[in-house]
Amino acid sequence: MKWQGRRESGNVEDRRGMGGKTLVGGGIGGVIVIVIVLLLGGNPASLLGGMDSGTATQTAGNYQGTEQEEQLADFVSVVLADTEDVWGDVFKQQGLTYTDPTLVIYSGSVQSACGTASSAVGPFYCPGDQKLYIDLSFYDELKQQFQAPGDFAMAYVVAHEVGHHVQNLLGTMEKIEPYRQKLSEKEFNTHYQVRLELQADYYAGVWAHYEQGKNLLEQGDLDEALTAASAVGDDTIQQKAQGYVVPDSFTHGTSEQRKRWFNKGFESGTIAGGDTFSVSDSNL
Repeated sequence: MKWQGRRESGNVEDRRGMGGKTLVGGGIGGVIVIVIVLLLGGNPASLLGGMDSGTATQTAGNYQGTEQEEQLADFVSVVLADTEDVWGDVFKQQGLTYTDPTLVIYSGSVQSACGTASSAVGPFYCPGDQKLYIDLSFYDELKQQFQAPGDFAMAYVVAHEVGHHVQNLLGTMEKIEPYRQKLSEKEFNTHYQVRLELQADYYAGVWAHYEQGKNLLEQGDLDEALTAASAVGDDTIQQKAQGYVVPDSFTHGTSEQRKRWFNKGFESGTIAGGDTFSVSDSNL
């Protein structure tokens, strides 16, 4: 992706070297469960005890990132700026106003309006404060643990989380949240959570569609995004984590579904084509 020397977003909070009050997860088993549920945009409130309006005591440290980490921080800031431009235009075409989200870069653990999370949860979006949270070490996880290298793989991650922000602004999250209490976990995940995640993948594809139109994509970028989408499918993650797959516990969709919905958004470039909630289970 062509990004050096381009506009960086002003909506970035750098909290590296600062920590939240507590960490979530109990041992390696807890970490695996959290990663499966939250990786790339799950609902932190479901595991972090709901919304937390309190403010954590944070202590700033003399944090010094590596040269690669500082370059990555600049990169995600450029990607965020691009999402601001794209979604600002798309919303305007719909007669709507887009409100920019804030990207929080942190290390180790972080406090959000959804509670306190460790980097084990992976990148996530919190609707309570309209912020997306990313520990930059996730770039290495994508490359090493998920075999999804490349800068555009990380760009896909940012674009997916921004996709959740789009859902929040459009009222999608608010509409489905009541069903979380009315349905069993299995029913909610099947009928709502998975579709929410696939729609965020679709919106990430919409963003990539406009990036290509601006001649910002380089050879191999789309493949990197599709590889990342495939790598974080529920079936792939569960197979690696526990050696078998439990479809009833899926929260994000299969690798094939995630790739397909991202690609649909990339080909369409419109909000209208991403109504995952009206698609039958067999066609999802």
